[in-house]
Amino acid sequence: MSTSNLLRDQATHGILQVLDIPVLVVRKPIKNLHLAVYPPDGRVRDSAPLRITDENIRLAIISRLKWIRKQQAAFEAQPRQSAREMVTGESHYVFGQRYRLEVIERQGRHEIVIKNKTTLQLFVRPGTSTRSRKTVLHEWYRQQLKKRIPPLLDHWHPIIGKQAADWGVKKMKTKWGSCNISQRRIWLNLELAKKPVECLEYVLVHELVHLHERHHNDRFKGLMDKFLPQWRSCRETLQHAPLGHEQWAEFEY
Repeated sequence: MSTSNLLRDQATHGILQVLDIPVLVVRKPIKNLHLAVYPPDGRVRDSAPLRITDENIRLAIISRLKWIRKQQAAFEAQPRQSAREMVTGESHYVFGQRYRLEVIERQGRHEIVIKNKTTLQLFVRPGTSTRSRKTVLHEWYRQQLKKRIPPLLDHWHPIIGKQAADWGVKKMKTKWGSCNISQRRIWLNLELAKKPVECLEYVLVHELVHLHERHHNDRFKGLMDKFLPQWRSCRETLQHAPLGHEQWAEFEY
């Protein structure tokens, strides 16, 4: 069995009730506690070392109650988009700009065209399902990101002094981006195609800085301040952006 599979098999899960907050506790072969609050409704997860007691976990969570409730309140106040039906008249966003969707049925290949900087035209064959229309849009979003990312990497690699060996785009429910430090591989959330370009740049820089510093500690923040002084403003924009209408998992492990 590989080391990664062995570590995954050693993880155990359980619910710990702390006052009025149910916390998913995931015990792993790690050194420190890691507490997280996830959208859309502020569910709490704590990754903990294997041998730590429930009482010590409870005390650690209680010490962070003010922070947990602040995160939950932010998610509660965050606007939510209604379910997208992929019909004419809906609003959709491309790099922060709002467009009116116009669905045009025709024979031939599916495609999306931006018209007059105000309209997102979706060309589909007659009878195309809502699900398939969404797939067409998501693939178009993916293409738009893949056009934007290489120039950003070319710009930031020499500035940051680290290079990503590989990168990709995928849908992620709890992160805007991720970085496999050992393989120097970066993943970016497909949803960034809807956000302002400066948010995409912020997430990309954030993940590249992880190649210098794994943790979100003072050194990491100092490097972010050095390379991208306005990063907190970009983070604020993402934190207050409308949450998409998604079928969210309980937690992602």
